[in-house]
Amino acid sequence: MKISVFGLGYVGCVSAACLANEGHKVIGVDVSKTKVDMINKGRSPIVEEGIGALIKKVVREGGLTATSDVKSALLKTELSFVCVGTPSRPNGDLNYDMIQRACFDIGAALKGKKEKHVVVIRSTVLPGCVREVVIPALESRSGKKEGKGFFVCVNPEFLREGTSLKDYYDPPFILAGLDAKRNGSKELRAAYKNIKTEFIEASIEVSEMIKYTCNAFHALKIVFANEIGSLCKSICADSHEVMGIFCKDTKLNISKRYLSPGFAFGGSCLPKDLRAMTYKAKKEDLEIPLLGSLLPSNNAHFNKALEFILSLGKKKIGVLGLSFKEGTDDLRESPNVRLVENLIGKGLEVSIYDKNVSLAKLFGANKEFIEKQIPHISKLMKSSPEKVIQNCEVIVIGNKSLGKDAVVKHAKKGQIVFDLVRLFDKPGALKAKYHGLCW
Repeated sequence: MKISVFGLGYVGCVSAACLANEGHKVIGVDVSKTKVDMINKGRSPIVEEGIGALIKKVVREGGLTATSDVKSALLKTELSFVCVGTPSRPNGDLNYDMIQRACFDIGAALKGKKEKHVVVIRSTVLPGCVREVVIPALESRSGKKEGKGFFVCVNPEFLREGTSLKDYYDPPFILAGLDAKRNGSKELRAAYKNIKTEFIEASIEVSEMIKYTCNAFHALKIVFANEIGSLCKSICADSHEVMGIFCKDTKLNISKRYLSPGFAFGGSCLPKDLRAMTYKAKKEDLEIPLLGSLLPSNNAHFNKALEFILSLGKKKIGVLGLSFKEGTDDLRESPNVRLVENLIGKGLEVSIYDKNVSLAKLFGANKEFIEKQIPHISKLMKSSPEKVIQNCEVIVIGNKSLGKDAVVKHAKKGQIVFDLVRLFDKPGALKAKYHGLCW
């Protein structure tokens, strides 16, 4: 392919060199004459392991050249990667001046181009940037509409400084953020045809969000390990041994478990153990702001769900699932119990079905808890899901103990289904029959 790369900083320089090394004809574009001259002389404008030798090789072979002439580069290529910087503003927001300026320049060059062209945003941008900044800038200067005169994709990079070449050739996946018609997918796939990894297509907004999600999680892991380390040190426990053993659990700890958005956590372990850990830290005069924020964050998430249900303005609420998760009758610190209590307190009519809790009322370990702690809630429980579903305006799915077939079978047109646990994979699975909302 013939590819232009706008911005010869860290990401652009690595991307341009690797694309040229894969056999593509690449033109690097930058406003800096110094960077352009260095590239054309076979020298790297950045310091990175292996990049100097690679640029020297691909320039010598004719695969990579550089210029400051935007129009010339764009007219000679079929796909453009935008890799300019998006630095922080003093308030934490991103400064899109460079990306907007690059898109203005690209748009002006597109005005005189008849052939199809794909603009790929590789810069790290917040959700909304492509539709609010990139596309308007391209359209305003080109006089063309995205999806007709040109196409825009999002292709976030996952390059770590110091190992960027290795990361380029061995990424976890290649992500393409595309419009509904998947315009630009063919060209982007061709650019990465020799990279052996999964090619994922998603919406533009999802693709913009992924890089931030990854980096936030990386930061979270570092802070988590450091706070555990501080607590370990205060009690004379080897923090590296603790985290070493922790990381051996790849079923729950280092895995995709607990990483699906849903309702608040509860149960007999997590709240109690977090309180104990934060109390211990206070006794040791330690600050563990991340661990200390978990219960308040969980509470805020609960309140958001409660407020949403109340905002629906309905009086009859059916709750399917009372225990804190499916497969158990444990009601201790269940957010579903708390939700029901709040709804009752607001004067709403609530009915509940949970097979496991119904059995516990008769002979389970939680029988005493139900009779003594929540007798008012116990009286609201029904003997079947039909009795709950058919007599309410809002169906709240609190856990996955009841299959989605039962909900679909008994729900009536006009009811609102508020799915707190993604029993249904997508909201669209509900909308065919009635109004569904996934939390």
